[in-house]
Amino acid sequence: MPRTTEHQHEHAHAPATGGWIGRPVPRVEDERLLRGRGRYVDDVALPGALQAAFLRSPHAHARIESVDVRAALAAPGVVAVWTGADVAALPPMLNKEELRTPPGLAELLDPLVRMTPMPLLAADKVLYVGQPVAVVLAENRYLAEDALELVDVRYTALPTVVDPQEALSPGAPRLHEELDDNTAVTVATKVGDPDEAFATAHTVVSGEFLAHRYVASPIETRAVAAQVDPFSGQLTVWSGTQTPHRLREAIAHTLGQESETVRVVAADVGGGFGQKGILYVEELLVPYAARALGRAVQWCEDRNENLTASSHAREQIHRIELAADADGRLLAVRDRITVNFGAYNMTGLVVPYNSLCHLLGPYRVPHADIGVVGVLTNTTFSTPYRGAGRPEAVFAMERAMDRLATELGLEPAELRARNLVQPHEMPYATGLVDRSGKPQSYDSGDFPELLRRAVAKADLPAVRTRQRCGPQGGRRVGVGFAMYIEATGLGPFETARMDIAPNGRVKLAIGAPSQGQGHRTSMAQIAADALGVPLDVIDVTGGDTEATPFGVGTIASRALVNAGNATHRAGRLVREKALEAAARRLGVPTDGLDLRDGVIVPKSGDGPSLTLARLAGQAPLPGTPEPTDGRHGTELSETVHFRPPGFAVASGAHAAVVEVDERTGEVEILKYVVVHDAGVIVNPLIAEGQVTGGVAQGIAGALYEEMVYGPDGQPRTTTYMDYLVPTSSEIPDLDLDELFTPSPMNDLGVKGLGEGGAIAPQAVLANAVEDALRPLGVVVRRGPLSPSRVRDLIRAASAPDGEG
Repeated sequence: MPRTTEHQHEHAHAPATGGWIGRPVPRVEDERLLRGRGRYVDDVALPGALQAAFLRSPHAHARIESVDVRAALAAPGVVAVWTGADVAALPPMLNKEELRTPPGLAELLDPLVRMTPMPLLAADKVLYVGQPVAVVLAENRYLAEDALELVDVRYTALPTVVDPQEALSPGAPRLHEELDDNTAVTVATKVGDPDEAFATAHTVVSGEFLAHRYVASPIETRAVAAQVDPFSGQLTVWSGTQTPHRLREAIAHTLGQESETVRVVAADVGGGFGQKGILYVEELLVPYAARALGRAVQWCEDRNENLTASSHAREQIHRIELAADADGRLLAVRDRITVNFGAYNMTGLVVPYNSLCHLLGPYRVPHADIGVVGVLTNTTFSTPYRGAGRPEAVFAMERAMDRLATELGLEPAELRARNLVQPHEMPYATGLVDRSGKPQSYDSGDFPELLRRAVAKADLPAVRTRQRCGPQGGRRVGVGFAMYIEATGLGPFETARMDIAPNGRVKLAIGAPSQGQGHRTSMAQIAADALGVPLDVIDVTGGDTEATPFGVGTIASRALVNAGNATHRAGRLVREKALEAAARRLGVPTDGLDLRDGVIVPKSGDGPSLTLARLAGQAPLPGTPEPTDGRHGTELSETVHFRPPGFAVASGAHAAVVEVDERTGEVEILKYVVVHDAGVIVNPLIAEGQVTGGVAQGIAGALYEEMVYGPDGQPRTTTYMDYLVPTSSEIPDLDLDELFTPSPMNDLGVKGLGEGGAIAPQAVLANAVEDALRPLGVVVRRGPLSPSRVRDLIRAASAPDGEG
């Protein structure tokens, strides 16, 4: 894959050299995983474990009249069959942390957030196809699945609504009787005087753009296993969760236990992407069954369940308007956003507000009027998916920017350049409120340089020259650009605990689990530099609530910023302790010693040295208090809870050159350019992999993937025969480049980048396709841009009364 080496310019700084940070160290976890030695939830061997299988609703909206489980209970190997009535005493599921509105945001904007707790098993009625109605626990999965067919459920079908705009109408079927309509969330904000700006603007463009629904589809589907220790009584739960500490609290609440009696372990995870970042009823029922039946219980969903019953994402409708002066400088933005929440409000303001506060992007917009409504429909509930509201907002804003450029007769890249926030304006206040409830501020970045590099790499003059030559064999070329910002490093905190073992090995435990981000490598690099030891003596554990009693998780591009800085601070503190202990033992001043490569040496180069292993393994000095935890030797341990003071804002510019066959509708990506800024890069190999993976998922959504529902609420893309996931053959090589503008919001200067690659592809490819087909009058308003949809756009544009 091509990769540029042009990393520095007058506003950017490469990572410091000489240490581990900034080195392209191969991932230490890869050898084990590539040899098939990974330990995923389904690999956890629990002798005698029961297997769970869930009976799911075939209806999108129906009353449950009766459930007869007698035949299922009599089936071979069945130990238990539970319905909603059997677990009615358990509290319904609620993602409490995700539904919490930050105080500052609540005070300033007074949003409406309606809770919709989800029963662990539906008892009265079902609200979407795939909702769990009963669970069978049997000696193996085959017997459990067979018994599911014997459960007799009688339903009375109810009217359904799947279109979020229809769901807002007064006569729409109401999903939750306790609510007076299907509105789950509303929030709105204004900056300046947008009405006056629109009234006096030289040019106003408006349009409706739809971000379509699709699914994360991780290689490893959701899975959970649970077992009660017969001696201690501790409940241990293995889950593919991205948030093990939140899951621990939820399980303890459901079972009525203290959280200290529950241990959650996030083993190897085959992809999460946000789908595994929230709570699900299966994660509560499996531990409950293990406790209630006194046997280990396991469950792993199949692909059909993952496509229909795991959370969906992305579906938003934007009615956006831009006002500009005669030179194309933005005066105001107005947007009315409708978000399809599905049947339950699972994450409150998270996705809607991410869209709201990222809509303006890297542009200077003096006036804004943005409102969002989240709507309940008879579809599977939606939650964050890599980007979490940002790709949807960028799609709308960047499509509107191209429409404005067309209206003004400007080159789209030039229009963007005229409106970018400049480096000297940093930190830049947008006038909005960020997700934490504080005034939104961009801490750092060089947006013009991002765009300059993207335009140069796309070779814009060459594309325009080819366009002037006309289509070749029915194939038209087009170029698109899209830019984004991302507030990364979401709080409230993350934990790192560092211990030096008596053999000198460094034990690092962090609260954030890994789903492929390479934490065992990047966190070890940070620890090695902070402490002064070789990389290969560091062992990293993530996502085990016993190793780190406090933590938040790996979501929202936050792990490197939070867990990384917690690791850095823990390493510096342990280093100080080691030097102080060595100074006492050697009888020299502390400031005369240094710790390099695991050895404490005199800075002068003359005098005795002491290895960290020997220091850690020696008995305490006379008069030194004995450790209270029963450990022997010098206490070289530190726990740090890092709390970010604000968001570290990452940014990027994408460019795509495409060729569109107007006869077949096929879109071929000729060139895809990414220029990103994630501050200091700890490991360039891992950073490149994260950006590449995000772009691949973005391209998949732009051209292939779509979750389709019929008007009766029946999902129509329930297998990979219908739901198209691209292979590596469909993803082009990427031309990657990066800037380094360190964030002042943390000691390491890092910014999150796990989601960045996925934010812009839908917008940049839509812009490129429209650019190619602009002579035909095509306007792209939604994806995916499959061959059939592209042909439909061309036909609609050629119709006498139709714009594409």
